Amino acid sequence: MSADGIRTDWANKDFYAELGVTKQATQAEIKKAYRTLARANHPDSNPGDTAKHEKFKAVAEAYDVVGDVDKRKKYDEVRELYGSGGFAGGAPGGAGFDLNDLLRDRTGGGGGFGDLFGDIFGGRGGRQQTRTRAVRGADVETNATISFTDAMDGVTISLRLTSDSACPECHGTGGKPGTTPKICPECEGAGFVVSSMGGAFSINETCPRCGGRQLIYDEACPTCHGSGRGTSARSIQARIPAGVKDGQRIRLRGKGGAGENGGSAGDLFVTVRVTPHRLFGRTGDNLTLDVPVAYDEVALGAEIKIPTLEGSAVTLKIPAGTPNGRTFRVRGRGARKKDGTKGDLLATVQVQVPARLNDAAREALTAYRAAGVDTTLRANLFESS
Repeated sequence: MSADGIRTDWANKDFYAELGVTKQATQAEIKKAYRTLARANHPDSNPGDTAKHEKFKAVAEAYDVVGDVDKRKKYDEVRELYGSGGFAGGAPGGAGFDLNDLLRDRTGGGGGFGDLFGDIFGGRGGRQQTRTRAVRGADVETNATISFTDAMDGVTISLRLTSDSACPECHGTGGKPGTTPKICPECEGAGFVVSSMGGAFSINETCPRCGGRQLIYDEACPTCHGSGRGTSARSIQARIPAGVKDGQRIRLRGKGGAGENGGSAGDLFVTVRVTPHRLFGRTGDNLTLDVPVAYDEVALGAEIKIPTLEGSAVTLKIPAGTPNGRTFRVRGRGARKKDGTKGDLLATVQVQVPARLNDAAREALTAYRAAGVDTTLRANLFESS
């Protein structure tokens, strides 16, 4: 906008058509048309109707210009020049002059290309009226604890969530229900203000007065005190995929906070905690199992039954002479992978030493010792390096 109030975007907007009146309409006719349309499309009367909310803001913008005698005069001048081809790049056949020439002449050297430059980069001179921007909902974080078996198979759980949402009293407007909004004078309905960064650079920041909503109310909503925000509690069903690991963060798209002005919902992030299993552990996509065995089973060899997480048993063949701590791999009995296949079950034998021996066992072990089979076990401990 130039120093005398002319907006560079007026040339592309027909405010008379927006209000449903002709260019020759009187100020009284314009006011009557505005009141009729504002009443029919007011957000308080049409909660959740995005189209009517947008229409209400468009009508308010139009009335702010043509409902003011001085602004209407300037608006008509701009539109007349635009229609006659007076803008550079405007209607065909018009050599004319640029809108910036008009602004430069009217402001005594202000505006001009500097305003248009600001328009492009968000500068002060080119602030434009914008429609209310769609705002994506907030992401929500929560935790969930599931059993080891559910982590392997996948499970659907119920989550109780509390998140930020639009105030239920004012539906996010921030105004007291029943009161009429007006265009924010701080940002002129843009929803943002321009802050200089020094030199030729500037940035757009959310308007501190209207909070980016573009409209303000003389009376704030008594429930949210003008913030337009509240909290909501809800329960949702969330699917935890098979094979999830302890501490893994699951992203559920669109399950977070609700968006505003047609914006998409945020995401829900669930950090999963898995309770330990009595028998099984996990390493990557493989399950682990410690298998107690007797000395004779590893010395002479044996076939033993071991459990799997699914519940069925499998046979593990232990060769004669198997050392304590050896790990055997049972393929396809581990955790489910992303491609649908499964990892393996890693079974590690742990030789158990009996705390007590009966007479027959003691006699057999005494005979075994007398045979001198393991006399060289510790011979290397005394070899010189």
